[in-house]
Amino acid sequence: MDSSQSAVIAGTGGGGNGMMISQTNDTAATPAVDDPKQNLNHVINSIQKTLGLLHQLYLTVSSFNAASQLPLLHRLNSLVTELDNMVKLAEKCNIQIPMEVLNLIDDGKNPDEFTRDVINSCIAKNQITKGKTDAFKGLRKHLLEELEQTFPNEVESYREIRAASAAESKRLAQAQSMLPNGDMKVKPEL
Repeated sequence: MDSSQSAVIAGTGGGGNGMMISQTNDTAATPAVDDPKQNLNHVINSIQKTLGLLHQLYLTVSSFNAASQLPLLHRLNSLVTELDNMVKLAEKCNIQIPMEVLNLIDDGKNPDEFTRDVINSCIAKNQITKGKTDAFKGLRKHLLEELEQTFPNEVESYREIRAASAAESKRLAQAQSMLPNGDMKVKPEL
């Protein structure tokens, strides 16, 4: 549990009815970091802190009396400060969410449905593309068979040219992935 969460939890039991005497804004003191995961974690912590402040505010308002006016003002100020801090932290996060996902959430549906639909769509398009590729391979094979019966010397020459071209392409691809010391370049895992 980080310090912002512990401040929220500590505040719910501090002064009775969840009233908190003082509160510091721990997320405002966090250093500026360019790491996207760290920025996202700061935003998540700020959201959790804001939810805690809203809960505390609810408790204060639900049992409001004249003595709780000052804590109510402090909580309102803390909420405004944290919301301002959340906006500043969110500006550092570059997260793009498709509108379809937001619409699903607004409709009360699970956003995983969007992921499932996108994957199913990709599978369907992949099957269509594979069918087209297989059809072209069949056409090519059929054409080569027909051409070989009609023009056997030209087809043999064509196959030799294709084999030489394929070998050259493979050699170039390997040369591009070779380091000066003979080792192969390896793609980094993401």
